[in-house]
Formats: sequence, structure tokens, C-alpha cells
Amino acid sequence: MKKTVLIIDDSAPIRFLLEAMLSKEYNVVSASDGFVALTWLAKGNSVDCIVTDLQMPNINGWELLEYLSGSGLYQNIPVVVLSSQPDVEVHNEEAGHKYHNVHAFVQKPFDPMRLMETVGQAINRQLVAIA
Repeated sequence: MKKTVLIIDDSAPIRFLLEAMLSKEYNVVSASDGFVALTWLAKGNSVDCIVTDLQMPNINGWELLEYLSGSGLYQNIPVVVLSSQPDVEVHNEEAGHKYHNVHAFVQKPFDPMRLMETVGQAINRQLVAIA
């Protein structure tokens, strides 16, 4: 059975690209911002990994990470953060402590093959943590 990946990005072209790329190996669901994603999750849907942007309207990526990390239901879902912010690595160490479910930070533009590997590693990390 295919694992499910939730893509959260306000850019329709990025969502389309990620859906096309990841759907070869995973079931893919996409949301245009953190609010839409949390609403979808609250309906009882589950995912094996989340790929999210940081800069979005309504609930941005940092707010989403804070909510997920503090939630008993979602805190173990591995997250891969995509960002066009060149200083995202500065937040990496800080975020690693505060947002324990962040598996990796990937800067846009990204290498599609590397992102596929990163998502796979995030999902495998979750499977190891549960086992």
C-alpha cells in the first residue's frame, strides 16, 4: 500500500510539480496553506509525511510546525520544509530543537531527485520510530 504525502504550498505550479513528482511513489494530497491542511487533517485523514512551504497566507509554515509539534495527534508526522528563504539553514538548529518532527529543510529551487530521497528518508524515519 502506498504511503501518503501531504504537500502544502500556496504556489499552484509548485504543488503541481510536487504532485507529479511524488505521485509516482506515493498517494499525494495537496493544500494551498496551513489552514486548508489542518482542516483536512482534522477530518480524520492521516499522512505519512508532510512537505510544506514556510511563506503562506492564513497559517504559515512556522505556525503550522508549531501546531503540529504541540499536537498529540500530529507530532510524529515527519515534515520536510521547502523554502525560498536563503537563511532557512539559520533556523535549522533552532527549529530542530523546537520542532522535533522536522526531518529536513530544502531550499528552493530544489533538486527533484534529492527531494524524493529526502521524503523517502523522512517516511522511513517515521516507520523506524514507530516500530
